[in-house]
Amino acid sequence: MFRQRTKKGSDMSRMDKKEKKQMEMEQQAREEALEEELEAELPVQEAQPQEAQPAAPTQEELDAAKAQAAEYLTLAQRVQADFDNFRRRNESVRADAYNEGIRSLAAVLLPVMDNLERAVDAAKDSPDAQLREGVGLVLRQLSEVFQKQGITPIDRLGEKFDPNLENALMQGTAEDGEPGTVCQVFQKGYQLGKYVLRHAMVKVVPD
Repeated sequence: MFRQRTKKGSDMSRMDKKEKKQMEMEQQAREEALEEELEAELPVQEAQPQEAQPAAPTQEELDAAKAQAAEYLTLAQRVQADFDNFRRRNESVRADAYNEGIRSLAAVLLPVMDNLERAVDAAKDSPDAQLREGVGLVLRQLSEVFQKQGITPIDRLGEKFDPNLENALMQGTAEDGEPGTVCQVFQKGYQLGKYVLRHAMVKVVPD
């Protein structure tokens, strides 16, 4: 019986060693399989292509970019020139509209100026000093308004007759002055800058 137990124990010991050895072999096989798997993946990773670096632009591409930049610059300059022209036209239109308003106002006020000048001349012989001062004050104020708006009188007595500024109503004699000059002004003219609001009515010495 003892021999049977000893034999049985010996058999179990051999089985344990065998199982242990088998487990070690399986563990070694798993490790080798893992190493082979890692080695198999490594070349694949090394074979993966690196990110492509951007290629340097060619001379043709540089020339095309320069041409496009020049085209954009020309377009910008054209737009700027168009805007400047528009601004100048707009300013010119505004100035013309303003001057037209001044001319329209002056056309209404010129007869008033004529009547005030006549009133001042008539009041010179009046004994009423307040009347003379009052009419003279109104005439000065209206003259200042004309001056501020750039309206100036055309009163060229003794100067060479200019048909652009004056209308000759009568012809004088040689005794009235130098030939071709204005010897008498019947009605003053007015101008706004170079624009004649009203020609002066004059008498001219014949040439």
